[in-house]
Amino acid sequence: MPRAVVLISGGLDSATVLAIARERGCECYGLSFDYGQRHRIELDAARRVAASLGAAAHRVVPLDIGWMGGSALTDTRLNVPHQPSAGIPITYVPARNTIFLSVALGWAEVLNARDIFIGVNAVDYAGYPDCRPEFIQAFQNLANLGTRAGLEGRGFRVHAPLISLSKAEIIATGVRLGVDYALTLSCYEPDAAGRACGTCDSCRVRAQGFAAAGIPDPTPYMSGRPPDS
Repeated sequence: MPRAVVLISGGLDSATVLAIARERGCECYGLSFDYGQRHRIELDAARRVAASLGAAAHRVVPLDIGWMGGSALTDTRLNVPHQPSAGIPITYVPARNTIFLSVALGWAEVLNARDIFIGVNAVDYAGYPDCRPEFIQAFQNLANLGTRAGLEGRGFRVHAPLISLSKAEIIATGVRLGVDYALTLSCYEPDAAGRACGTCDSCRVRAQGFAAAGIPDPTPYMSGRPPDS
């Protein structure tokens, strides 16, 4: 069984990607990061997701990039937006996917894994520069230029199976593969009990996805119901 490193944030997308990697016959090694994010509740969700979908191992790596600031997800001086905005959102974390994929690449080389899976999506989060197909292809090229495995002809493949799917399509795929979305957390600003705010960008896109897919939204919201319901 081929091994794969799968990035797991605890959110809806990464849970779906883990299920896809498993369906493709991979032995999955989950990788999450305690990177100085605004809350750690998502890491509890990542642990739940990894366990429920049978990851062979799951590592939570302390890697604080919050000191550099520049994002509402790592700098508490910046407010999480609760209204749609134009351009690259303030929730963009500088170079986050580059950093995370680099660590995943190192672990993959040690594990003799050729495949890395990441749940980026260019449809619903078009403002994030590191969620584009061009970025994924460029990182794969880097991986095969900058590693011993790549130079020895044992190249890496970086998979982003959700990159062109709508949120509704992602949810439908996950449901087909047995993902329990009640275990996941997408909210940028949940309360201490893990209930979603319902008004941040991530909550709105998630709720719209469930509605468009015609699937009940299992998310616990602070208001007690999905937004716009």
